[in-house]
Amino acid sequence: MMAEHVDLEVLTPLMESVPEENSEEDESEPHSQKQGITFAHTLLHLLKGNIGTGLLSLPLALRNAGIVLGPVCLLVIGVICVHCMHILVNCSHQLSERSKKSSLSYSDTVAAGMQTSSFQLLRRGAEFGSVYFVFLAENIKQVVEGSQGNNVDALDTEAVCEGVDLRLYMIFLLPFLILLSFISDLRTMAILSALANIAMAASLIFIFAYITSDVGDPRRLPLVSSWRKFSFFFGTAIFAFEGIGVVLPLENQMKDSAQFPQALNIGMAIVVVLYIALATLGYLHFGDDIKGSITLNLPHNSWTNQLVKVLYSFGVFVSFAIQFFVPVEILLRPLLEHSRNNWKQPVELLFRMFLVCLTCLVAVLVPRLDVVISLVGAFSSSALALVFPPLLELIILSPPPPTNIIKNLLIALLGVLGFLTGTYVTMEEIIYPETQNRQCTNSSWTTIAPHSNLTT
Repeated sequence: MMAEHVDLEVLTPLMESVPEENSEEDESEPHSQKQGITFAHTLLHLLKGNIGTGLLSLPLALRNAGIVLGPVCLLVIGVICVHCMHILVNCSHQLSERSKKSSLSYSDTVAAGMQTSSFQLLRRGAEFGSVYFVFLAENIKQVVEGSQGNNVDALDTEAVCEGVDLRLYMIFLLPFLILLSFISDLRTMAILSALANIAMAASLIFIFAYITSDVGDPRRLPLVSSWRKFSFFFGTAIFAFEGIGVVLPLENQMKDSAQFPQALNIGMAIVVVLYIALATLGYLHFGDDIKGSITLNLPHNSWTNQLVKVLYSFGVFVSFAIQFFVPVEILLRPLLEHSRNNWKQPVELLFRMFLVCLTCLVAVLVPRLDVVISLVGAFSSSALALVFPPLLELIILSPPPPTNIIKNLLIALLGVLGFLTGTYVTMEEIIYPETQNRQCTNSSWTTIAPHSNLTT
């Protein structure tokens, strides 16, 4: 799936995984002879696992960092995140040898060095799912009201403020996402994932075509930003780069896992270039008017722009179900173990419904895409991508070399500082929003149509 938080270890039909009954035979065969996915398939899945809602928010991240500082910091964060992915792979190998297991997932690896609770899984699912709720509501609101003629005039603030409250769109989406969460068959999910991949890839082509049609003058944009705004940048950027959950499933499924480091470097290099290109070109095109998702800046007077929002929204809609699959399956086990056979299905459906409603509640409480992405990135993604991997290496390597100690502590410190500053400024923005910078009230947290410098 193209969402950055998809755990690909659950998508066995897509990854041509080996049946369980052959696992013993595979372990006895040479490592390079086992069945699995090829080098090219691994690259494809790396791209799909790191491209999603976070990518579309990166132009806003650059606005919070500056047109010069932003791309440089994106590159630095990308290099550090890729290094942490390599750390995680090495730690997984050492832990699997100690535990006598053939392979470990991200959650298994972290749990082997640190205790992971059910509450943390529940919190993570609610946080990331809330981003999908806000993203879908924002884009659907634009498509519906844009087709009805709302927000036609970019300078007409009253017209922009008209329309249904954004939170009502979230309530409207709730039953559809509940029904989607009831899907527990991997084959069905794999088909939906393939369709979503096509939809999101087509959307990105349209977006790049639009923003490259009129590249603005970089001299009108600030070179660097303030530290407070930079904290928003860190949260948004690390949210986009938090594709670390797909690394170990891919390495475990690869036919020749010795080639995985090379595949990881090539795949993530493409991802970093794509991130920097879209972030820079999007910020240059829309300037300070950039929104929480670049799709929200596309004007409503073109069917192709509306199609982009529909296609990408479909991809995110499917991503929601896949994102919830792993925490739901883990959290359901103890509940079903203590349930009677005739109550197991009702308990499962009610629990899935509860999780989706919880996610919707979080989104309704904070219906701003830019703030939600920055908060989730700073609060959760920084730990997953920057804190856990270096600390795991310090725990596993005994005794670690002095240079590794310094390097890992610096990376973990970066993640902790990003967590503290990013969480602080986003929580402050939630409690004391800068209403003077907003042209509308709560109902207008969706976009304002771009100014006349955009092509029609």
